[in-house]
Amino acid sequence: MSMDSDPPFHKAYKSFFDKTIINKAVPSPTSSGSTSNYPLLVEECDLPLIDLSLLDLGDEAEIDNCKSQIARASQEWGFFQVVNHGISSELLEKMRSEQKKVFSQPFDMKSQENKYLNFSAGSYRWGTPTATCLRQVAWSEAFHIPLSNISGSDGLNTLSSTMEQFAAKVSNLAQKLAEILAEKLGQKSTFFQENCLSSTCFLRMNRYPPCPIPSEAWSNDVYKSVEHRVVTNMEVERFSTAYFFCPSYETVIESCCEPSVYRKFSFGEYRQQVQDDVKNFGFKVGLPKFLL
Repeated sequence: MSMDSDPPFHKAYKSFFDKTIINKAVPSPTSSGSTSNYPLLVEECDLPLIDLSLLDLGDEAEIDNCKSQIARASQEWGFFQVVNHGISSELLEKMRSEQKKVFSQPFDMKSQENKYLNFSAGSYRWGTPTATCLRQVAWSEAFHIPLSNISGSDGLNTLSSTMEQFAAKVSNLAQKLAEILAEKLGQKSTFFQENCLSSTCFLRMNRYPPCPIPSEAWSNDVYKSVEHRVVTNMEVERFSTAYFFCPSYETVIESCCEPSVYRKFSFGEYRQQVQDDVKNFGFKVGLPKFLL
C-alpha cells in the first residue's frame, strides 16, 4: 500500500518513539509494578472453536450442547470463534477486497470522507489523539459506519452494495448468537432483537499498518467483557471488519440477575464513560465505573 495512504503515525507520535528508543525499550516499573508506558507483550491463546452447523443440522442433544458451548465460552473467555456460520468465503473475500480499495486511497482523501467517499463526517478515525505514551496508541485506521448510512456511501462503486450484503449476513449471525446468550440466562430469546435495531448498529472496517514496535453488565458478570487489542506486525498490514450489535443510547441497562453487581445506566452513559476514560487515561475503563 502506498505511503501516501498511511496516516502520519511517525510524525504524530515521534516523541513517544524517541522516548522508547532512549530507554532502549526496557520497561521501568512504576511503584505499583506497572509497565503501562510500554507496549504490551501478548501471549497466543487457543480460543474456543464452535461449529454452528449443529444448530441447524444436529439433533436436540447436539443443539443444546452447541448452545451450552457458546454460553460457557462467553462466561470463561468473553471470546469465541465460529465455523459454518453461514457467511460464504466469497462474500468475506469480496468484503476484504473492497476494504483494501478504500484504505488504499490517499490519506487526505480518507480524512475528508464526507467529501470524497460519501461517508458521514467523523467516520474515519486513526491513532489515539489522547494518547500519552506509546502503549496507548492505536496503530490503526478505521471507518466507523452506522448501518443506516451504508446505502449512501457510494464513493467507491461496489463498496456500498458489498457492505450491505455483509451487514445483512453478520446481523443475522449476531442475532442468532444473542438469542442463545439471552436464553441461557433465562431471559426471553427476543430480548436483544427488540433492543438492538439496525438503526443503532455499526460496521467498523479496520486496517492495521505495519508497526515498527510491534455486555457483561447486563449478564451481571456472568458473561465476560474482555479488553482486547489486535497485535500489529512489523512487516505485514492486517485488516478486520467488526459488527457492533448495539442498543440505542437511551436504552437502560440493568442486570438480569439478583443481587445486581452494577447500578442501572443507559447505553449513552456507558459510551460517554468510555470516551471520558480514553480522554483522561488513554485507555478504556468502562464497566468498573458502574459497579455498586
